[in-house]
Amino acid sequence: MNNEHQIVINEVLHLLQGGNAHADLKKALDGLPANLRGVKVDKLPYTIWQLVEHIRIAQWDMLEFSKDGSHESPEWPAAYWVKELAPESDEAWEKSIKQIDDDLEELAELVKSGDIYSKIPHGDGQTILREALQAADHNAYHVAEIIVIRRLLGAW
Repeated sequence: MNNEHQIVINEVLHLLQGGNAHADLKKALDGLPANLRGVKVDKLPYTIWQLVEHIRIAQWDMLEFSKDGSHESPEWPAAYWVKELAPESDEAWEKSIKQIDDDLEELAELVKSGDIYSKIPHGDGQTILREALQAADHNAYHVAEIIVIRRLLGAW
């Protein structure tokens, strides 16, 4: 692997993990009181829980698409957004966060494999690089929304 290729891989990994100008999900959720997970701020369409679940579902979908030709994506957009405003329990919250972390690590491993430019065989032009950048961009966007909601709730 040449140096430029390794630089790209390192930068994508850094971006996936909340690098440079992006906060990561752990930082955005650090110290969040459990009672604020499901609070809907005036005129915003979702809660922090709904954003966390949306991140989980979308990232999982991108990961599964990247590795499994038989994967079927959920129905867009309905299946990417949960209706419940808050998690049913602390265990549900922790399970969602754990899946996000685990799937992010697995996506990072795909990037580390080095073959980020080849087209995914079952796709229509997508590459691991594209899917990783899309996941990083998507996560960063919604993590920023979580931070804004926390600020509006006075919890940042």
